[in-house]
Amino acid sequence: MNNVLITGASSGIGLELARLFARDGNNLVLVARREELLNKIAGELNSDFGVEVEVIAKDLTLGKSSDEIFMRLKDREIDIVVNNAGFGAVGPFSELDYKRQVDMIKLNITALTSLTRLFIPRMVERNSGGILNVGSLAGFQPGPYATIYYATKAFVLSFTEGLKEELKNTNIKITCLAPGPTNTEFGEVSGLDKSFLFKFGTMGAKEVALQGYNGFLNGETVVIPGFSNKLLPLLVRLSPRFLVRSITAKLNRSEKSG
Repeated sequence: MNNVLITGASSGIGLELARLFARDGNNLVLVARREELLNKIAGELNSDFGVEVEVIAKDLTLGKSSDEIFMRLKDREIDIVVNNAGFGAVGPFSELDYKRQVDMIKLNITALTSLTRLFIPRMVERNSGGILNVGSLAGFQPGPYATIYYATKAFVLSFTEGLKEELKNTNIKITCLAPGPTNTEFGEVSGLDKSFLFKFGTMGAKEVALQGYNGFLNGETVVIPGFSNKLLPLLVRLSPRFLVRSITAKLNRSEKSG
């Protein structure tokens, strides 16, 4: 039985991952901003699977949140960290709200990096455990009209692969789950649900989480759910960069924006 810390656990992929870890008998620490919703989810997981579930309501865009989480859990072994929390925003970089874009960097990059760095030394000492970072297919190419989001997910992908190589001679699992468009709150919050990209279809959060979970348990470095999604990184590598930028810009724009 492991103790698993999951950020962004109140909905979407994070919630489905929580259910999978709980199903297999792992105790959970769930982190998100919505405390009332987290408490409801914790009660359901405890009732359904008989596991212990601790709730930590935190806004991870705030500077000391990661440290506060670590200090709260300092007497408890955290075996697995799932860095799922993140958000996006669509629109021209010069027009999108400044604070929102900076907060995106703080959540998608800084919090993920901080929590990984805080908890991984004990994993190295024990030579066991794992980090599951939820990235995105967006991490494989630049993303005009969602420029900061794509750039943050490129960091997640590169960071995960680098960490995996550093720890390749250990028993620690390091995985990046890189889904394509997924039917979660993310699309609505970011505005990408109205883009041409999402009109090509989305996967369900449950299936994305299951493939990511199984890939993590099997020691895969990068998990891309969906056959057509798996082709994108190859196409990106084979295509001229100007063409990749142009196509992605069109996909990220909505019919309304033209």
